[in-house]
Amino acid sequence: MHRHRITLVLALVALVVFCGCTSTQSSNTARTGKEQLLITNAVDQSLSKIDFQPFAGHNVFLDAQYADCVDKGYVIGSIRHRLVASGANLVDARDTADVVLELRTGAVGTDSSESFIGIPEVALPGLVTLPEVRVLTRSHQSGVAKLGLVAIDARTGAALGSGGQTLAQSDDSNWFLLGMGPVQSGTVREEVERSTTGSSAYVRSPLPTRVVFATPSPHFDDPDPETQYTGGEDASEVTPPAPGFVEPASQWYDE
Repeated sequence: MHRHRITLVLALVALVVFCGCTSTQSSNTARTGKEQLLITNAVDQSLSKIDFQPFAGHNVFLDAQYADCVDKGYVIGSIRHRLVASGANLVDARDTADVVLELRTGAVGTDSSESFIGIPEVALPGLVTLPEVRVLTRSHQSGVAKLGLVAIDARTGAALGSGGQTLAQSDDSNWFLLGMGPVQSGTVREEVERSTTGSSAYVRSPLPTRVVFATPSPHFDDPDPETQYTGGEDASEVTPPAPGFVEPASQWYDE
């Protein structure tokens, strides 16, 4: 019996000596990563609906003075990226540009909602309250990006095409069954899965009809359409340009 007591005391002493404790500290940014992913995902989808190819080979100045939104830097940077990828030459001043591309932002933000199937909290007479019972719960958050673009001839101030607006929405849904979960779905989850598996971060959507840019055209001093491409007055010597003909940017303006 005495031996058992000694063994117990030694075990307690060993527990006190060898036990330890760990404390950790964590912090969060003012904006959650999920919110930022929702917005940037919507921006990517919105810009993927626009064909920037008409600006290939031309000097383009991106005018963002009418853009005022959260993550403005990402919106502007993404447009610059797509312009460069299409073959455009970005310039930093209007007076060196062939085309001015004006950006405006209509809506860039997030919304959230929550719903459930079950029994809501019920207050009964006599200060008795029945607790809330949730069988199936869904939390949903969405992001939206509405962007407007118009291309302007830097020399004449005329619009190149109709321009217009592009709108896209991202979403993230989380489902809980009797408090267990979440089961996730939505464009944000899809983007994360594609990015972590080496696939494209976004999928190009079909081009809309509301954002249309015309290929910038050369300027001529001669208003006569029969002599536009002749360099002279004999229309019989004219060889009509092929469809989609665009002269190199260096030949646009004759001083």
